[in-house]
Amino acid sequence: MQFNNTYLNQFAEFCHQQSPNGLTQPKLVAVNPDLAEFLNIPADFLNQDDFVQVFSGNKLIQGMQPNAQKYTGHQFGQYNPQLGDGRGLLLGEVIAQDNQSWDLHLKGSGITPFSRGGDGRAVLRSSIREFLASEALFNLGIPTSRALALTTGEDAVYRETEEKAAMVTRVCPSHIRFGHFEYFYYTQQKDELKNLVEFTIQHHFPDCAQAENPTYAFLQQVVKNTAEMVAKWQAFGFCHGVMNSDNMSILGITFDYGPYAFMDAYQSNYICNHSDHTGRYAYNKQPNIALWNLNCLAHALSDLLPVEDLREILTQYETLFVNAYAELMRAKLGLMTTQKEDQNLVAQLLVVMEENQLDWTNTFRFLSNTLEQAELLAWFGATEKSTEWINAYKRRLSLEKLSCEQRFENMKKVNPKFILRNYLVQQAIEAAESGDYNLVNQLFELLKNPFAEQETFQHFAQNPPEWAQEIQISCSS
Repeated sequence: MQFNNTYLNQFAEFCHQQSPNGLTQPKLVAVNPDLAEFLNIPADFLNQDDFVQVFSGNKLIQGMQPNAQKYTGHQFGQYNPQLGDGRGLLLGEVIAQDNQSWDLHLKGSGITPFSRGGDGRAVLRSSIREFLASEALFNLGIPTSRALALTTGEDAVYRETEEKAAMVTRVCPSHIRFGHFEYFYYTQQKDELKNLVEFTIQHHFPDCAQAENPTYAFLQQVVKNTAEMVAKWQAFGFCHGVMNSDNMSILGITFDYGPYAFMDAYQSNYICNHSDHTGRYAYNKQPNIALWNLNCLAHALSDLLPVEDLREILTQYETLFVNAYAELMRAKLGLMTTQKEDQNLVAQLLVVMEENQLDWTNTFRFLSNTLEQAELLAWFGATEKSTEWINAYKRRLSLEKLSCEQRFENMKKVNPKFILRNYLVQQAIEAAESGDYNLVNQLFELLKNPFAEQETFQHFAQNPPEWAQEIQISCSS
């Protein structure tokens, strides 16, 4: 493996180089062979002890230059200057099969100068959640960082209780966040801010370099990518949980998994993070919070672009989001054409789903299998609102030219049968904490094909048990 360190070479003054604090007696919990192949990692290396030692922080491959990056950001609406990689190290960059550069980042690798009094560790619980979630979103087609390996050791880590330490290797094209730009802006390092913009455009937005105003084109693309990512979150019922600006990737990919959740029963104001006491990051607020964070980014670029340009770019967000979300929801309902009543049709469906506490994922999958009136009424409930929506939906479908069979086939490609439900993750965590990693790996394999029937695993697609509502996920996750 050949490693590059382009960000470190350019911004060494704002990175702290150090070796990882490795795990004691490390074990491999899970590995992602498909991603390893994409990264040109030899298949036989995955079975060697050296692989475990490298990705548990005990060894380095030649060319790796581990470093923690400095950035800042807005947390729950307040600017915090004391941020940075507090428990992770960028190991280096490799060239993958797409001939692009990809970061390898070791999360849980020990204290850095940016740890703010923390222990720099990650626990097995949170590492399992990130490993599974990033790959689950990837296979759903939602832009995301990915996970290469998950290791654990005998080291004790203290959160609410004593837990096992772990490390997850995160992979993405770049770890540059909105917070990197905020750091240079708020510390008035104008030259470095300009350098960061030019570096980001050169390495990650090369098409923007050809524009009349590359910085304008760059911010415009970030707005577009972010709007489309959040539209997919909403369409799949995904809640991030901590949309602080330092958790926002400049690439528009899902990043920094913590107290995330896929909704079970639809609840428009669903809060997945039990540390979010005001509901700032509730499901229905995610689109607006994304725009709020984009405003933070635009403010950080205000020395490089006129205010009029910044406002013009930001005003594009709403249209981009609404159009992307509308297209996704039409596809979920099997609609190939666009009609003026579509927005109202979706809105009415959500009202019915919320009032009847219907499961988000299973409802759309159900609609991918039947149009029988009796079955529809049994699912939605024979209420006036439900009946009204069913009839409106059937009238709308009559305007389409596809056969029922073809429509159902199309819908099953966008409405997953399987998602990473919180209770499934919790069961995998409890087994893993006892040394049994089978369910972690079973879920990993299952979620590679979330749209397939996989009849053998039908039990993973059922509505969650009642006790699942009692699971509480907080920022410590």
